[in-house]
Amino acid sequence: MTSTDTTPLALGLNVLGPGFGARIDDLDLTTATDAQLVAVRAALVEHKVLFFPGQRLDPDSQVALGRRLGELTASHPVVPGIDEDHPEIYALDAADNGFADVWHTDVTFVHRPPLGSILRAVQVPPTGGDTSWADSQLAYESLSAPVRDLADQLTAVHDGSREFGYYLAQRRGGEGNEWDGERYRGLDPVEHPVVRVHPETGRKGLFVNPGFTSHVVGLSAAESRGVLDLLYAHLTKPEHIVRHRWRAGDVAMWDNRATLHYANRDYGDFRRVMHRVTLRGDVPFGPATAGGRR
Repeated sequence: MTSTDTTPLALGLNVLGPGFGARIDDLDLTTATDAQLVAVRAALVEHKVLFFPGQRLDPDSQVALGRRLGELTASHPVVPGIDEDHPEIYALDAADNGFADVWHTDVTFVHRPPLGSILRAVQVPPTGGDTSWADSQLAYESLSAPVRDLADQLTAVHDGSREFGYYLAQRRGGEGNEWDGERYRGLDPVEHPVVRVHPETGRKGLFVNPGFTSHVVGLSAAESRGVLDLLYAHLTKPEHIVRHRWRAGDVAMWDNRATLHYANRDYGDFRRVMHRVTLRGDVPFGPATAGGRR
């Protein structure tokens, strides 16, 4: 991708909050030029979550878009893709328990969580089903200095078995997908720093989430719960959040290294279907090793 005009401003970018969240109107993601996608990629790092209303993506073009922005993973370590032709697409279908009504960062229970995600609204209820994103970097920076210093020193365990252990055992017969060259036949917990240093910007952000973080290493159960509850409450303060009301065709992209998100489950018996692809990421590192990794 080469162009002299690659600034986010060239995209008609509408900023939604102080450094967090932006809407890009009048860009057709199916026909975007390489230069435009360079600008999209830069805007993603700067604003962390981007919204593209009224897109015309289908499964083929969603996969193609993901490949132009980075390297795609399988749909999920445990859940298969929507069909044999699209193993990269993970369907969140309310008719098949496809809910995401807990704050989480995608797939943090692996050694190398995704860099980011591209989510397309396939079928939306007439009301409800909004998604909110929280800015983990802004949340870290607005903590008091003593709490930041404490968080900088901590490591947490991430475990996917609560959310996906039953699915892997009962619906997949213990045979999951291949992720980073490993076939997932179990969900062994992994450790990540509580504070993650962004590999592109060097900014620190909180890297814990209620969906997959089980406890903090080296703390008692009570201490761990107290620390995590404090961080979760701070992460999800209204001033750290941007919220999107979906319309069919809308696309959202987010930086998984600097956000967590929550999908409202407030649409009764209506069906909500979303398709997601994820961009391959890197191994998270914290302040203690940042000097040797940047």
